[in-house]
Amino acid sequence: MNQWIADYIKAQKAALDSIPVDAVAKLIHLLKEGLKNERHIFVFGNGGSASNASHFVTDLGKGASDKVGKRFRCISLNDNVSWMTAIGNDYHYDDVYLRQLENFGKKGDIVLAISVSGNSPNVVKALEWAKKNGLETIALVGGKRGCMAKIADHVIAIDDTHYGRVEDAQMGICHILCYAFIENPEWGR
Repeated sequence: MNQWIADYIKAQKAALDSIPVDAVAKLIHLLKEGLKNERHIFVFGNGGSASNASHFVTDLGKGASDKVGKRFRCISLNDNVSWMTAIGNDYHYDDVYLRQLENFGKKGDIVLAISVSGNSPNVVKALEWAKKNGLETIALVGGKRGCMAKIADHVIAIDDTHYGRVEDAQMGICHILCYAFIENPEWGR
């Protein structure tokens, strides 16, 4: 068991080491511009990626906003269960994020989509709509990259396909994005 744990930790470190610093810095700048211009930031994913989306929006909307003194206009589209189930039931589960973006998304807003496979149909469909309608698109994906990596304006792919390791690294990116403002509030002013 100890060897398995040591190997897991070693692989997790490699996944974290695959995070491209320059690409994350560009996302920090994009969020800074979004804050300055009062753009909405829409975040979503499925399963563990949905949890990461919710966690990220909490940290950005509360923690980073509190420190900066200006509010990030962010929302996790996977947090409204009644809306998602209504859309899934009346239309199709592939539309649960797309239809919400149709209500709220405007040109210049930011979409951050999270998926390990990069191929989740509901995430891909929403990302396609966002791109077509002039929203700035970000994809956090795993090593297979998938369709999302072909669509998004900004792509960060973790060099691993293990769901747990990729989700952990993606949450690490989300924490970096938030703590950039929490620990350096002047960056958001």
